This record gives sequence, C-alpha cells and structure tokens, in this order.
Amino acid sequence: MLFTMAWRNIWRNKRRTFITLASVAFAVFFASFMQSIQKGAWDHMLDNVVNFYYGYAQVQKAGYWEEQSLDQALIWTPELEQKLLQTEGVQQVAPRLESFALAAGADLTTGVLVVGVSPEAENQLTKLSEHITEGRYWPAEAHGALVATGVMERIGMSLGDSIILLSQGYHGVNAAGKYPIVGILKFGSPDLNKRMVYLPRQEAEQYFGAEGMATTLALDIDRKEEVPGVIRQLNTTLDTSQFAILGWEEMIPDLVDAKELDAAGNNLVLIVLYLIISFGIFGTILMMTRERSYEFGVLTGIGMHRWQLGITVWLEIMLLGLLGTIAGILLALPLVYYLKLNPIDLSVMGEAAVETYEKFGMEPILPALLDPAIFFWQAVIVFFITTILALYPWWKISNLQPIAAMREG
Repeated sequence: MLFTMAWRNIWRNKRRTFITLASVAFAVFFASFMQSIQKGAWDHMLDNVVNFYYGYAQVQKAGYWEEQSLDQALIWTPELEQKLLQTEGVQQVAPRLESFALAAGADLTTGVLVVGVSPEAENQLTKLSEHITEGRYWPAEAHGALVATGVMERIGMSLGDSIILLSQGYHGVNAAGKYPIVGILKFGSPDLNKRMVYLPRQEAEQYFGAEGMATTLALDIDRKEEVPGVIRQLNTTLDTSQFAILGWEEMIPDLVDAKELDAAGNNLVLIVLYLIISFGIFGTILMMTRERSYEFGVLTGIGMHRWQLGITVWLEIMLLGLLGTIAGILLALPLVYYLKLNPIDLSVMGEAAVETYEKFGMEPILPALLDPAIFFWQAVIVFFITTILALYPWWKISNLQPIAAMREG
C-alpha cells in the first residue's frame, strides 16, 4: 500500500517529476558515458602495450631490468621452464633474447629492438601472427625476420627484401646479420611499430652469440587480477638472489602513473555530476515538503503513523532516483555499444593529437568499454545520494505538529 501511494504521489506533479528525472538521467548518462570512454581507452592502451609485448609478468636475471644488457641474460633450461609452468595461473612461458641494434636498408638506417622468440610460445602469448599485414608468420622451419611497418617505412624496404642488423652481442662480440623479410607487422601501439624486429630464437642466439640464453621470460597469464598471486608463488619457488619477477605495473610505471592521474581528473568531474544530481533531487524534496505540509498534517491527524508517512516519502524519493538512473543508463547503453564497435578516431584532430597519443604508446582512438559494473555503480551511488537526502523530509515529519502544519498549508 505504501509503495502504491508513493507511486501515485510522484505523478501528482508531473512537471516537477519530469524535471527531476531529466536532471538525474543527464548526470547518470554523462557519468556512464565518460567512465566507459576513459576505462575503454586505458584498457585498450594496456592491451596494446602489455599483451602485445611485455606480458603481465616477466622473469629475468637479477639486475637485468636496471641495465637491460645481454651480459645480464639468464640460462634457459628445461628445469626452469617446468618450474614456471607448474606455477598456478601460468599458462605458457615465452623466452626472449632481445637487444638494440642498427637496422639498415639500401640507403637508410634506424635503431630497432631485435627480439628473438620461440614462434609457437610467442604467438600464444601475444598473438603475433594476427598482426601480420603482409607476408606470413614463421612456418615450422623458422627463418627470416618479421619487421614492424614503421621500421619498414623508415628504411624504405618492402616484403622480400633483406634487412641488415648490426649490434653488439653477448660479452662484447660483434653481431652482424642479413635476414630476408618474410612478414610485416602492424601493432596497435605506434611505439612498437617504430622499433620492433623479430627473429626466430635460434637465429637470434647465433646472431648475438648467446646460445641457450634468454634476457626475459614473458609469462602468459589469463587475467591481470591473477598477477599478484603468481608473483607471490614465484618469489617462494625461485631463488630471488638470481631471478627477478616483475609485474606489468613495475615494467611500465609511467603508464600506471598516467592512468592514475587521468582517473583522478575523471573523479573530480564525476563529483560535479553527482552534485548536480544531489541539488536536483534536494530541490524537489524542499518543494514537495513545503507544498505538502497540509497533507502531512491531515494524515498524521487522522492517525497515520509518522514512520509510515516517512517511508512513503522515502519511497517517492527513491523512485525518482531509480527512474532517472534507468533512463540515463538506457540513453547511454546504445551510444557506448556503438563506440565500442566504432571507436572515436582522434586523428581527424590533426598530427598534434596523434603525436600526443603516440608519446604514451597508444593509437589515437577512444574505444568505449561496455562494462556492467559501470552502470551498476551509477545505481548504487544514486541510491546512496537519495537515501541521505531523504533524511530531511523524514526529520521534518518526525517533528511535525499536525495543527500547525494544516494552518500553514
């Protein structure tokens, strides 16, 4: 009965109700849309940088991360591989032998990162074959180089040409090699596009003079939420004086800091939106409480309990917040879904915008994240706001003097 009364009451003044619903719906719509874009852009960036290269965790020789030198490479043994694969949460281990080199074409040179990989393990971890735009991924008898499209453009080469790599190998040996380009890669990260050259691990070992060695062991972990648990296990099973276990947050701290800074700015805007909701609902509450003082006086005068009247008014306020939230979510859902399938392309804003995003190693696009948790928390926050604001009419009703209220009405 109280719910029926509350439902009828909110439609007694349709104009006021629609104004309140519009203010709540607008704020929920904007908050949901903004969070979906912000989280979608950062998730896309993490996928580009983490899943396309680093992996969510790596095992290295102690001291390698500070110097990143071939001289700090570790010995890759079947025993170490089995120990890693027996760790709960680790699906696959992708050993890499990597170092910087000078890549030369016919007339031009550029600095690159040469990465020797095990074709099958690397493809399982980073889906490297899916980034082939021309040529092919390595067959069973791996041979030749996979080169990122940005490197190809810089040195003016095409598929089928041979790339010359010059570097310094293990313990200072000269490293020089000529490799046919069998595939061209294109990554979502502009930074990777400009510097990546992949070789089969056996060829990389011969090139660097580092037989049976690896600089990093990238771990294939299904979800980033499992990373802390995997790191804790490895810290107990591996000799930490010889090995270092790094999570993705330690390997790319600049990206983590940028994400936290962006999230802080986003939270400030959300606070403003929630204040809009609060003032909109509270304005309705003030008008409702004032206009209905005669009604409240009559109801309490004829014997209605104050707690029943308070619950009825609370239900009215909650219904306003709930209907506004549902309207805002229904407005946001189609737009978020569309932008998930068709991300906003910021390249239309000019080269300056593209260069800004490239500094963070991401494509100049803004995909939306369709995450039910985003919309769920909008409902929770509005529920909290309306519950707090409903204390005002409850206080007024608890202190109501029926005769005085009827005179004022």
